[in-house]
Amino acid sequence: MRKKILLIITASIACYKSLELIRLLRKDDYEVEVVLTKETEKFITPLLVSSILGKEVRQDLFKPDDKDSMDHINLSRDNDLIVVAPASANFIAKISNGIADDLASAIILAADKKIFLAPAMNVKMWQNQITQNNLSKLINSDMQIIGPDKDILACGEFGFGKMTDINNIFQGIEDFFINSQKFTGKKIIVTAGATFEPIDPVRFIGNYSSGKQGIFIAEILHQMGGDVILIASNIKEDINLPEKNIIRVSSSNQILEAIEENIEDSDIYISAAAISDFKPKNYSDKKIKKGQNVKNIELELNIDILEIIGHSKNRPKIVIGFAAESNDLVENAIGKANRKNCDLIIANDVKSGKVFGANDNEITIVDKNKIITKIGKNSKKDIAKEIVKWIKI
Repeated sequence: MRKKILLIITASIACYKSLELIRLLRKDDYEVEVVLTKETEKFITPLLVSSILGKEVRQDLFKPDDKDSMDHINLSRDNDLIVVAPASANFIAKISNGIADDLASAIILAADKKIFLAPAMNVKMWQNQITQNNLSKLINSDMQIIGPDKDILACGEFGFGKMTDINNIFQGIEDFFINSQKFTGKKIIVTAGATFEPIDPVRFIGNYSSGKQGIFIAEILHQMGGDVILIASNIKEDINLPEKNIIRVSSSNQILEAIEENIEDSDIYISAAAISDFKPKNYSDKKIKKGQNVKNIELELNIDILEIIGHSKNRPKIVIGFAAESNDLVENAIGKANRKNCDLIIANDVKSGKVFGANDNEITIVDKNKIITKIGKNSKKDIAKEIVKWIKI
């Protein structure tokens, strides 16, 4: 059966790009309906859109000659996915505050379908705390944000705000229909980020992990229907998950506590957080003064969360760990899979130190016996998609 897409085009200079999205969707045999906001007509005409779409576009919330006048209900119910591209700052503000004063915003408020938003605006508008608060509301309502990208914008300024490439939006739609049900009903715990092991109230031992790889894995699993809990340790990156799905922590002990509180009946555990191997043996509850004669800080081995979970009586059906290695990558990863009772280990070569905080990665996936696959240098988002493909449940 043909999948039906409702595309809402709002008033942004980027709206002309949505014509290409219509073409791609129709070429791939999607059935497409289009809603234009009134202000969008100042950029592209309804006639132009209708010509590419092959049917009339929708614009009016109420029409005098329409006895039903329920388009805002029917268009949501009759389509499988709603995509807003571009989503202007104004439209984001309206829908995040429940305003439904035109057809497009009324559809969003009445929707019972998944909603994708592809923002497009000036960099300062994007960075404005009001916009970010509005986006948080929408993410917590389980809408998915795609982009924006960082580039020179139409206004001439540089930064985030450019609507992401149409091919990214199209691929997001394809992925949604291919994968949306794969992990439905599965409880999944993902850890991400760096642990900070305190020395005193102002100092700690930590590492450079940004949490990006774990975030992407959690987001993709959520999009694929999983009941995801992301345990986020010292993460500053944006997380496109509802807040109810995120537990914020700082230290390894806090990560373990959060896991133990949620591990019962879980199906998958993915340990992407960079847990410190060592921690200070003695914590000082007062700041260690500069003039104090501190020759060394004694360290001790930290708890091994992956090993604890791998051998736990509440062990999830699938346990996946990460191995950051500077030498003997495969041998060390296979050894780790065996010692810690993992189904898969995602191995990173960190000899150069360039993995931490980077936007791309390359990995080797191993089990307890052999290499499963090698994935060459790619974006961490695409790496996350490849990792998820190997989760068999």
